[in-house]
Amino acid sequence: MLTIRNPVEWSVDQVKHVAQALDQAAQAVHAAQAELHSPAPPIARIGTADILAALAAGLDDFAESRTDVVLLCLIYPALGLLLWGFASGHGLLPLLFPLASGFALVGPFVALGLYEMSRRREMGYEIGWADAWGVVHSPSIAAIVLLGVVLIVIFLLWLLVAEAVYLLTLGPEPPLSIGAFIHDIFLTRAGWTMIVVGIGAGFVFAVVVLAIGTVSFPLLLDRAAGLDTAVATSVHAVLANPGPMALWGLVVAGGLVMGSIPFLLGLVVVLPVLGHATWHLYRRLVP
Repeated sequence: MLTIRNPVEWSVDQVKHVAQALDQAAQAVHAAQAELHSPAPPIARIGTADILAALAAGLDDFAESRTDVVLLCLIYPALGLLLWGFASGHGLLPLLFPLASGFALVGPFVALGLYEMSRRREMGYEIGWADAWGVVHSPSIAAIVLLGVVLIVIFLLWLLVAEAVYLLTLGPEPPLSIGAFIHDIFLTRAGWTMIVVGIGAGFVFAVVVLAIGTVSFPLLLDRAAGLDTAVATSVHAVLANPGPMALWGLVVAGGLVMGSIPFLLGLVVVLPVLGHATWHLYRRLVP
């Protein structure tokens, strides 16, 4: 039976809810502070066989729950197509490629749900798409959110750099059409300069994210660890395995390129396989 509550009672309840939320936030902050400078786990040396094994395990996870992860990952090509339509219709054509390629910069963060599904399957649980939300129960959720914000900032910086490269080469005027833009990119000296400088800048951003994000997010999801420890462990893993991690970076980049054709629809398969494989790669790097 519905009852009409008086304003004073309603206001008291709202104050209680706000107080509870603030208390939970404070506990999360205190937990993150307590985990700072936690001991770093040891890093294993891996080889090409480990990269292939991680990909095979990722494919196996995808096959186990492909319907669930496909539904989960449909949001990414849908969002990409919306961005594509917005950019192409609002004079932002020069940012289409940076938007698409920059997805890899936030990939380690948006794949958290896939890591969680692989983690649960590893423990012997039946998994479904709803299990992806289990990341909110991670003991290091505050550090995860903070590191996610860092990757988003890096992504926005990449867009600013990409825009600056366009303005200094083919700009400052926006392209008249898609055809004219493609012509200017591939058939002019300024266009080739933009390609070379843009790829070089993008490579730097990709290396930074590979170093700080590949191991840190799975580590934070897996155990209570400080943000500084997670990032340092990830960088250490890359420095200790430069060849295999470079190969992994090429696999991710190549997979995202293939998944973007046609119209980003391939991402519904590529993203879950790479996401699950990243978890298994983490397991091999941090035994």
